[in-house]
Amino acid sequence: MTRIVRGADGRVWTVHSQLEWRTEDDDDFEHDVAGGNASAYVLLFLVVALGAVLVFWSPDGLVVPVWVGLLVLLAFLFFPTRWALRRPWRVVAETGDDGEGDPTEMWEGKVRGVFNVRAQMKLIAKNIAVESRPGIEGPLQLVA
Repeated sequence: MTRIVRGADGRVWTVHSQLEWRTEDDDDFEHDVAGGNASAYVLLFLVVALGAVLVFWSPDGLVVPVWVGLLVLLAFLFFPTRWALRRPWRVVAETGDDGEGDPTEMWEGKVRGVFNVRAQMKLIAKNIAVESRPGIEGPLQLVA
């Protein structure tokens, strides 16, 4: 997502965000205590094995309603969907040109969640239009 905003002082700002697929190591506490991916593979194997046992040991005349299948599918898709919607986004607001293509002033920060990043970008654009810079109370910090 990219927005072009004109500040109250006449400078033109570019506000853009980018999805971060990897989080920094110091960002999550769970990363410090996790022993690797082995536990996830073991749990996935157990879920598949128990699901297979449930299907193969069911009686021959059993009729499963469609809504039960949809409920199971919804339960399986809940956490991957939540994970995808809660990924961190890198938000950057920059203005100016020093002659070499680099911005003269740059603010950067992280926002978690696809819906939250849209709201924060609107707020950042409003702050730039009114105050000529991103708000200090927002997620952005001055970098250069």
